[in-house]
Amino acid sequence: MKGSDVTVSSVSKSFGDFRALKDINLEIRKGEFFSLLGPSGCGKTTLLRVIAGFEDADSGSVSIDEVDVSGLPPDKRHCNTVFQSYALFPHLTVYENVAFSLRIKKMPNRLIKELVTRHLAMVQLEEHADKKPSQLSGGQKQRVAIARALINEPSVLLLDEPLSALDAKLRQHMLMELDAIHDKVGITFIYVTHDQQEALSVSDRIAVMNAGVVLQVGSPQQIYENPASEFVARFIGETNILQGKILTREGSLNTIDADGFGAILIDDETKVVVGDDVVATIRPEKIRISNDRPSGAELNVLHGIVEEPVYSGFQTKYIVRTDTGAKVIIFRQHANWSEGIPDIEWKDEVFLSFSARDMVIVGKSA
Repeated sequence: MKGSDVTVSSVSKSFGDFRALKDINLEIRKGEFFSLLGPSGCGKTTLLRVIAGFEDADSGSVSIDEVDVSGLPPDKRHCNTVFQSYALFPHLTVYENVAFSLRIKKMPNRLIKELVTRHLAMVQLEEHADKKPSQLSGGQKQRVAIARALINEPSVLLLDEPLSALDAKLRQHMLMELDAIHDKVGITFIYVTHDQQEALSVSDRIAVMNAGVVLQVGSPQQIYENPASEFVARFIGETNILQGKILTREGSLNTIDADGFGAILIDDETKVVVGDDVVATIRPEKIRISNDRPSGAELNVLHGIVEEPVYSGFQTKYIVRTDTGAKVIIFRQHANWSEGIPDIEWKDEVFLSFSARDMVIVGKSA
């Protein structure tokens, strides 16, 4: 497999009194599409710049294929970076922008032409080779930047929010193209984003960061289905948060007295004991909404009134106020044509049901 392993060991970085990174440890595998995900100011771009060599860590080290590259300049690390701002030379054509680094290396013109042509074909820009950046769309400029980064044959490609300047539809299109390019070249991609859907869509694994700390590393499925903390649960998509005290525990089946919900069953192997105050979560799509009371083993059932239905084509989002005062978000997918006809409307009395197995304990209450 192409690409390189990247190991970040105990990396910390401060700017004056502000600690941007706090003892970061990561192991990124060869050929992986790895995302650094978190809100603005969480330290993800600083970490990327430390890996690239644009910033020096105050402590700790960065290794590429088990070789410590701490202190080496960016051009000695076999990494290339794609920036949010494209950073293209406005006076050069697309061809010359991509060829620039090869000309610096004084490669023969024949080899330059062969490599530039191949990389422009990879990003589907062969017909735009003679244009200047000002004649290109945002998506085309970003593809030029990617081709220019890849032509140096780096073992690691670093991408710093490369799609954030694009509109939503183009961003989705470019994301799929970026994933396809990764599949073609097979090198290690380290991708910085604050967009949860971007990270979930293309990543092999994700590191969720906040306040300079890595909170969880895992596959998109692990991060979404089994968040390690309340912050991760809230940050990755919408969710419902419950707080309460463990009343009973038999094996992995817990009963909690949840604020605003009453007694709730949770099937979760997190190590808790009777009397612990815990925080739990359930995703809106895991909750069923109906006009009739459901029944079943280990099923939680709530009754309430629809405060607001929000129709968005492929699904309806319901906000329901339960009899016990809790506000619950439910997503109802419209898998069939008939399900697009709303049989549950504003002010309707409804029953909500969800399995104990779909609940996740994400931590203990402070």
